[in-house]
Amino acid sequence: MPFDPTTLALLVLAAFVAGFVDSIAGGGGLITLPALLLAGIPPVQAVATNKLQSTFGSAMASYRFWKSGLIDTAALMPSVAAAFIGAGFGALMLNWIDARVLARIMPFLLIAVALYFAFGPKASEHEQKARLSKQAFALGIAAPIGFYDGLFGPGTGSFFAIGFVTLAGLPLLKATANTKLLNFASNAGSLLVFIAAGQVIWTIGLAMAVGQTAGAQAGASAAITHGSKLIRPLIVVVCCALAVRLMLRG
Repeated sequence: MPFDPTTLALLVLAAFVAGFVDSIAGGGGLITLPALLLAGIPPVQAVATNKLQSTFGSAMASYRFWKSGLIDTAALMPSVAAAFIGAGFGALMLNWIDARVLARIMPFLLIAVALYFAFGPKASEHEQKARLSKQAFALGIAAPIGFYDGLFGPGTGSFFAIGFVTLAGLPLLKATANTKLLNFASNAGSLLVFIAAGQVIWTIGLAMAVGQTAGAQAGASAAITHGSKLIRPLIVVVCCALAVRLMLRG
């Protein structure tokens, strides 16, 4: 699908901004998916191409957080595998499940997440006792949220983050770091399904991946530098913006 240079440049710019926001609070798809649709790309191909570029962004953010010592990859492997497999099944189920039902429910869940981070207890700067074992977290949290990401997607990062804070006992910065690795797993799991179905527009997705990767690196660096002072309010804003968009679309 040929695209003029101006449209492609605007898509790359949108991907940069999305990568920055997504690496801190999630919700980058709020920027990139509408941009792809406005560029005239059919919905399924837009979703598939969006997964391609966002996979690069979540990979960069994960690497940046890992280099800073904020991700224990060995401890997260059960959840990474669960998110990957769950997202693959979610993408496969797109043809059988009506995503409009999720679109009606999600705004209320996103508002609940926003209210928790806005008015709930402050996340500790230190790790707390986990309420779930690693295996229970993988099966009860990572797998279903991964499934949701493959099927629908908006707010996935926020749902992972609140799971890590409330059930795994992680401080907010470390929860954000761990979220990006699970986001990468769920993006990759659903992307493989879209690739197999031939729905990805590679030239656009790879061009946007350049902007997404640069934005993700900048966003991860900002999160590491400013910590919960930046992450907490941005999660609230992103969740509210996603909720409003879903309500207006419904």
